[in-house]
Amino acid sequence: MITGVFDDVPEGQEFPYVTLGDAVETPDNDHGGFGRESVMDIHVWTRERGHSQGADIANQIIRLLDHQALLIDGWRHIVTRYLRQQAMRDPDPEIRHRVLQFLVITAQE
Repeated sequence: MITGVFDDVPEGQEFPYVTLGDAVETPDNDHGGFGRESVMDIHVWTRERGHSQGADIANQIIRLLDHQALLIDGWRHIVTRYLRQQAMRDPDPEIRHRVLQFLVITAQE
């Protein structure tokens, strides 16, 4: 379905692929310890004239992450929630781009 998941996309990478985007983290501490709420962006890139391929990939990512247990070293995963999705056109008319946003809540072990 995709050619890879990247933090930094290699030059000449074939489409479609997924990139890890920005993250905003805020403390979610309580009297018992430290916690975090992280809002994370995941980008889907396709080279299709329509949006169906990007939507299919985005829906698969949502199925894999939304309300699924994650293993995070040193942290207890509380929940991952799908927040929103935006489909957009790239300046290159052949490229379609989607941004998915997830909330990840964790507590320090």
